[in-house]
Amino acid sequence: MAAAKRVLVSGRVQGVFFRAHVAGVARSRGVAGWAANRDDGTVEIHAEGPPEAVEAVIAAARTGPSGAAVSDVQVSDAEPENCDGFESR
Repeated sequence: MAAAKRVLVSGRVQGVFFRAHVAGVARSRGVAGWAANRDDGTVEIHAEGPPEAVEAVIAAARTGPSGAAVSDVQVSDAEPENCDGFESR
């Protein structure tokens, strides 16, 4: 059974290759979805796929790349969007 999660990440997460970091983990784990910068400085992630793979994406969001400083991660269940691959928006 596939899982679908929405993740909202706060902190220094824009301009530090955060979306590319999350996308790399997602693609390597076979997770579909997207990561997008929001106007308020946060990054929003939609991830769907095998539960353990989605959890790996969430774990990557909690740490981010070396230049990031994650201050908060909010995770909620989401409806599947039937995404094809993982994209940075």
